[in-house]
Amino acid sequence: MEIRPILSALLRNKTGPILVAVQVALSLAILANALHIVQVRQAVSARESGLANEQDVVALQIRQLQAGSHEEQLANQMRYGETLRAVPGVLSVATSWQMPLSRSGNYTSLSVSRKQTTESATVSVYRSADSLIKTWGLQLVEGRDFLPGEVPIIDQNVTDEGNTVAIITRPLAQRLWPDSGSPIGKTFYFGNGDTAREGRVVGVIEKLQTPGAQIAETGEFSILVPLRATGGKSFNYTLRAEPGQLERVMKEAEAAVRGKSALPVIVRLRTMDEFRTTRYRADKALAWMLLTVSVLLLLITASGIVGMASLWVTQRRKQIGVRRALGARRIDILRYFLTENFIITSAGIAAGVLLALGLNQLLVSQLELARLPAGYLVGGAVIFWVLGVIAVYGPAWRAASISPATATRTA
Repeated sequence: MEIRPILSALLRNKTGPILVAVQVALSLAILANALHIVQVRQAVSARESGLANEQDVVALQIRQLQAGSHEEQLANQMRYGETLRAVPGVLSVATSWQMPLSRSGNYTSLSVSRKQTTESATVSVYRSADSLIKTWGLQLVEGRDFLPGEVPIIDQNVTDEGNTVAIITRPLAQRLWPDSGSPIGKTFYFGNGDTAREGRVVGVIEKLQTPGAQIAETGEFSILVPLRATGGKSFNYTLRAEPGQLERVMKEAEAAVRGKSALPVIVRLRTMDEFRTTRYRADKALAWMLLTVSVLLLLITASGIVGMASLWVTQRRKQIGVRRALGARRIDILRYFLTENFIITSAGIAAGVLLALGLNQLLVSQLELARLPAGYLVGGAVIFWVLGVIAVYGPAWRAASISPATATRTA
């Protein structure tokens, strides 16, 4: 089949083909970028928090109606910890003031010199009187865990000082001391200036996300410091249960805590699965919205192709009948319409690729989104070529079925 007659026909009736090509271009640009965003969001929500088998970890908060004295709070804190460790199925317990992915926590700035005018990094501070490395299953890649004698005991109503040693994540170590070898033994400062409190690195862990779990590298800027503190009405713990025993452990842990308390207490338990679901709820909603928009765009584009092809078949019934009377086979008529639609779709795809790249460049500059991989453009082109063939096949088959007798009709 020659392409020239098809092109001539399209040039004589430009409006319909241009509208369909524009629709294909816009749909391809939006579809490619939407699917790319969905993939990026899925990858973000699937990131490891740093906790081993996080489905076995739970956060437990005990809130008393009265705070009590420093000594009373210390006694209660120790008693609750012993009670939780005695629950069957509990592998490890640690005090923990905040949890990864919880979207609520304590942050501070770090510097490598008191003379700095700006901080080196903003980090999430995980404080615990016990081993979070053990309870959370963190991967220690350098140095050691805290020693019992390195855990200060303070009353926060009197002072907030006490941290002298720390364990940091590998990404944070690379930010503080890039290309300088092992960070073990290096000194850093909480804040900057002459009054900045000094700290020393004794260990490095591979990964630990912050409560906010930011998408950028700052989402892994975390630091562990040893501390046993009083000064509030709440006691916060994190537990690791035996595999498959978390639900039972949670119920028995809550009952044990309530049984050990002389006064009524409020007990709240939240699993890591809950933290993850809450943290990425908006991302999942965005992904579903973009997928819905993508499906609607495909349906609208297919409807446009079907409508245009059906209109052309109606307008060309007599012309098609003449061709059939002159010997054109059904396959010739069918191939004509499929080729015509392929040309229009290809023009739209070419424009859509350029438009998709431009839209992605805008997203990269404004939202720091990753650049669009070529695979999405190739895949999008294939989708619209296939969609075009499927959408036009019905009208094309009806055109091919027109009887040669149509050529003899006057109206």
